[in-house]
Order: sequence, then C-alpha cells, then structure tokens
Amino acid sequence: MWPNSWSLSNMVNLQTLSVPQRSLDQDCTTLSRHVLGQFNSFSAEAQDLSALMNRIALAGKLISRRLSGAGLIEDVLGFTGEKNVQGENVKKMDIFANEVFISVLRQSGLVCRLASEEMEKPYYIKENCPISRYTLLYDPIDGSSNVDINLNVGSIFSIRQQQGIDIDEQARDLLQDGHSQIAAGYILYGAATILVYSMGKGVHSFTLDPSLGEFILSQENITIPRKGNVYSTNEGNFWQWSEQMRDYVRYVHLNDGYTARYGGALVGDFHRILLQGGVFLYPGTIQKPEGKLRLLYESAPLAFLSQQAGGLATNGEKNILDIVPQHLHERSPLFLGSLEEVKLVESFLQSR
Repeated sequence: MWPNSWSLSNMVNLQTLSVPQRSLDQDCTTLSRHVLGQFNSFSAEAQDLSALMNRIALAGKLISRRLSGAGLIEDVLGFTGEKNVQGENVKKMDIFANEVFISVLRQSGLVCRLASEEMEKPYYIKENCPISRYTLLYDPIDGSSNVDINLNVGSIFSIRQQQGIDIDEQARDLLQDGHSQIAAGYILYGAATILVYSMGKGVHSFTLDPSLGEFILSQENITIPRKGNVYSTNEGNFWQWSEQMRDYVRYVHLNDGYTARYGGALVGDFHRILLQGGVFLYPGTIQKPEGKLRLLYESAPLAFLSQQAGGLATNGEKNILDIVPQHLHERSPLFLGSLEEVKLVESFLQSR
C-alpha cells in the first residue's frame, strides 16, 4: 500500500519515470530494416540476408526464453553425460540451442549447411542444396558452464558464401580465412538480450524488446576505444602459459590503472571490451599451444567484429582474419580488443 502522503499524481509520475522514452524513429529501426539499410536496396541479396538475420534473431529469442526459465523448466540445467567432438562435457542447454539453430534455419530456405562446434560434421539441409547460397557456422551456447549459476552466456555466428556443390560433404570450401565472412555477430543473454552484428559496414547493437518481440537498434557504428584498462583472462592458467605471457600479466599487475574482469564466457567478456575498451586473452598453454577456442566458430567471427569496430585480433603472431584453417574444428589462441592493448600483448609474446 502506498503511504498516505502519496497522491495519485505521484504514482502516475513514478510510473512515467519507469518507462523509458525513446524516439519513434529509434523504436522503428528493427534488425531487418537495418540490414536492408546496409545495402541501400531491395536486391535479392539484401532481402536474403535480411531474412537470414531474422532467422538467427528468432533462434536467439527462443534460446533467451528457455534460459529465462532455467531452474523451472525441465532439461535446462546440468550435463547430458555425453562428450562432444571436442572431448568436452555437453550441457543440456548446448544440445537445446544447437537444435534450435537447426530447426530455425531448416525452415529458412536460405541455408544449405550448418556447422557447429557441437557437431563433428556439417549438418546438411538437403532440400535447400544446391539452391541456397549460404553456410552458417555457430557456437550455439558460448560459456555454457555459466548456465547453472545464472551468469551471462551467448551465441556466436558467422555467415559464409557457399562455394559450389559440396558432393562429399566435407565442407572444404569453409577452410578459408576470416576475411571471407559475409557477416558475423553474437547474441548475449543477460539482463537484456542483445544482438550485435556486422556485414562489413560497422558494428551495430540491437536490444530485444520483449513487449514487441523485436530486436531494436540501440547503438550504431560502435567503435572500440584505442586503449582500455580492462584485461580479461583466466589467470588460473598462469603457470601453464609461456614465460612471455606471464611477463605480460606481471606487467599489468605492476602498472596502475589496469583491472581484471573475467566472466568465463567469451561473448560477455568481449561485449564489455567492445563498449569500454581493453583486451581479451585466451593464450595456448605449454602443453596445448593451439589454445582452446575454435577458429571458425568463435575466434574468426569476433575478430571480424573487432576489426570492423577499429580493434584488432591476433593469435600472438598474425591477424586472426589472415589464418586459413586446416580443418573444421581447428583451435587458435586469441587476443582481441583495443588496438593499442592488443599490440602491447603482441610485443611481449614476440620478445626473446
């Protein structure tokens, strides 16, 4: 019950304050409208990619709805008891999210192949081949270990052009460098559900408005600050790293201004750096120099976004986007974020 001193007008004013006021134009800038605007046309390619982005957005909405019921809905939390092609324990949410992408894209008529870190081989949608011209590579749930404790997780995606008919279903045409991506992005599931994407014309962010069921433009042409004070890495691996990597960490420990932020989900950690600056680091170890992150599903899409936002992404020796993978599930160390911070890391890694 409201205190006696509160009038009806006070309550109305409070309700008004609780509703964010946005311009009509911003409210109307949906994801599909924005994608069409990237082409300045209604060409067949523009309409196809707009429709494809809408299907990816639909997958994000379905996954977001499922995550919001974690703990209340059956088979959301916990492990399946199986291991994926990477030898990692599979979470129930990994399987659900992977099946969502398959189901949503099967109905699109736009994608012939889906390649995911949860599947050993690409998933072919026979009825769409060879008519369809696109392949979607994706990580259905990045940071799935965070699901059970209600922390940020995300989905990462990359759109590539189909090159001819892949008769033997080995998807060899996907073994190209990251510059060949048509589009890339991620969906962050947190306090708000946010979709960030680029088609090579800047990086743009959309927030899911639950009342409309639409992703609405919230930030356009995002630029990563050239410098940042955040470094994001799992320092629990410190003694497994090379001496050069340990020297970099000692450097940030000894220099005022740096602060550590690490959430255990690549999408969430990168999103912070995209907006505020800094560097994300996932180096290889002495025993596993190739690192943990998958090049095609994780590193290359986020490197594409980083470069489009004025940042940099490297494996410590060369630009991530210049690397040509030798196999579908290839791994790579990853250092990405603010241009000057990534170059500083490189200077340590290339010393001696």
